[in-house]
Amino acid sequence: MSVPTRITHFIDGRPWDGPAGRTSPVHNPATGERTATVDLASAELVATAVASAEAAWREWRAQSLAKRVRVLFTFRELLNARKGEIASLITAEHGKVLSDALGEVTRGLEVAEFACGIPHLLKGDYSENASTRLDVHSVRQSLGVVAVISPFNFPAMVPMWFVPIALACGNAVVLKPSEKDPSAALALAALWKEAGLPDGVLQVVNGDKEAVDALLHHDDVKAVSFVGSTPIAKYVYETATAHGKRVQALGGAKNHMLVLPDADLDLAADAAVNAGFGSAGERCMAISVLVAVEPVADALVARIVERMRRLRTGDGTRGCDMGPLVTREHRDKVASYLDAGVRAGATLLVDGRDGAFDAEGDGFFLAPTLFDHVGAEMPVYTDEIFGPVLSVVRVPSYDEGLALINANPYGNGTAIYTNDGGAARRFQNEVEVGMVGINVPIPVPVSYFSFGGWKNSLFGDTHAHGSEGVHFFTRGKVVTSRWADPSHGGLDLGFPQNG
Repeated sequence: MSVPTRITHFIDGRPWDGPAGRTSPVHNPATGERTATVDLASAELVATAVASAEAAWREWRAQSLAKRVRVLFTFRELLNARKGEIASLITAEHGKVLSDALGEVTRGLEVAEFACGIPHLLKGDYSENASTRLDVHSVRQSLGVVAVISPFNFPAMVPMWFVPIALACGNAVVLKPSEKDPSAALALAALWKEAGLPDGVLQVVNGDKEAVDALLHHDDVKAVSFVGSTPIAKYVYETATAHGKRVQALGGAKNHMLVLPDADLDLAADAAVNAGFGSAGERCMAISVLVAVEPVADALVARIVERMRRLRTGDGTRGCDMGPLVTREHRDKVASYLDAGVRAGATLLVDGRDGAFDAEGDGFFLAPTLFDHVGAEMPVYTDEIFGPVLSVVRVPSYDEGLALINANPYGNGTAIYTNDGGAARRFQNEVEVGMVGINVPIPVPVSYFSFGGWKNSLFGDTHAHGSEGVHFFTRGKVVTSRWADPSHGGLDLGFPQNG
């Protein structure tokens, strides 16, 4: 699957053949080269896509579970066979190394596999003779048209968190991928069509804020799933709920890894480097703060520096350890925190602006960067940098480390490294974070559990995929029934009672 010169929308089961209108450039972040132009949807085009999805939903929701599941199983097989092609698209437009891109697709594939079990997941409850000759049962039904607005950092996995479950539950989906790297989402849509999904049940509209606002305001969009930065997540949540929509809006993060004095420091150093710099730090689950409980900080930092010196940054197709950032503007913003950290008094141990990068052209590179002696008031600590910058905060005790984590306004993911089971158990109970790793640096749940944080990392009550995802994309209905019996009759104006 090569990146086309013009990237357009996917409407009614085919690429949009209308005029381009507004457009936006798409780059290869490893070379800086402009590789394509993506069409940006107007509010009118979004309305066209929603209207088509609404019509398609009325037929799709009536399909039997067996027929829906056949589409899901076929899609799963197609995606598994072509996951390497999707990964190549991700590397070409996002920049992450091929192995990381392939891992992203594989994790998304797991959600499709989970959704294949939808007949069991949608089973309701039944109570016979709840009252005399009266039966009660519950069902879960689809919502209608739902919108999925996904970010640039996981152009395949994040849409896969939502789309398979929404479709399996009988909804129609309008997907708005990031305009920075839209090709993976469009390739997934083509696979859904090949799998037998009826035209119009999945629409893809590329766009910017105009397209997002059109989805948030449209009366026929019943629910919105969003992943992105906290300010935008809050905006999406407030706007969509004000228009009567169900919303799950996953925001930003500032994830801490607490290392206790009894931890295996080699394992902890490996974890800090892997979790801090994978995907150039452009992960909402990346470890960006290492909290070292003294007296281990010096020894731990030395191990981290030694490992960082071995990393090779460059083009993701060349077997490098870390690729570029997604755009030149984002790279420059992340790099600006290096001078800000020094001005604030932190010690810049490894400067990612130094050294050569294994790539051709003028790519958007910043190598792994390490700050030590970071304070909680410094911008490198308070801000979500979303790049390959790891900050070390030194604390004298477990209690102070825990207090630091709990005081942070974000609560997405965290980890503890220790060989003390009691300390680990206490941490998982006391920490105010939605996803916790014990000697696991990136605790992303498997697909049959749900993904989501606390505090400013989540707006709305429902997490992604797993059982919460099924509940988000359906609404419950309870049916109380009594069939006439020759022995029963008469009038009774009293309030119904069980008996």
